Amino acid sequence: ALETLKMFEKKDSRVKSAAATNLSFLYYLGNELEQATNYADLAVNSDRYNPAALTNKGNTVLANGDHEKAAEFYKEALRNDSLCTEALYNLGLVYKKLNKIDEALDCFLKLHAILPNSAQVLYQIASIYEIMEDPNQAIEWLLQLISVVPTDPHVLSKLGHLYDTEGDKSQAFHYYCESYRYFPSNIEVIEWLGAYYID
Repeated sequence: ALETLKMFEKKDSRVKSAAATNLSFLYYLGNELEQATNYADLAVNSDRYNPAALTNKGNTVLANGDHEKAAEFYKEALRNDSLCTEALYNLGLVYKKLNKIDEALDCFLKLHAILPNSAQVLYQIASIYEIMEDPNQAIEWLLQLISVVPTDPHVLSKLGHLYDTEGDKSQAFHYYCESYRYFPSNIEVIEWLGAYYID
């Protein structure tokens, strides 16, 4: 793939930008940040309006620890294409990391409108409501999530935990049992179930 894409580097700016974007992404996946950064720069310089190139550039900046600058690249990608889901998702993650919870929630709710059945988006929304200490909303979003991925033991145990903190032992028991059924090696779930049976 790398060899094929490198053949397109000599072409016109739009083709060069597309090839450099893909090369940047491949190097990023291979954890070769220096090469990923070089190709991200080439992609952006070849076509400043390429949202994928701007997203990749944001990813390389983020990997180097600069959250604020990464957010700027993601926002620029979204100005060029408001439906660039990768940029919107990553911007939400950056806002979450920067503790800008309302902005993060706004990003993920917009994404939910575009990708209503995305498990990752549903999980992020639930996680943000949990951070905001709104367990009822977190539970609502997790229930939507298990309608998409009904066998995820982590989500099921998270639901059990939230119901437990809300004082609903029967629902907590149900979701902890479901989690245990799919992943019987989770010590926290085993401990909770053991304590429940002792009670």
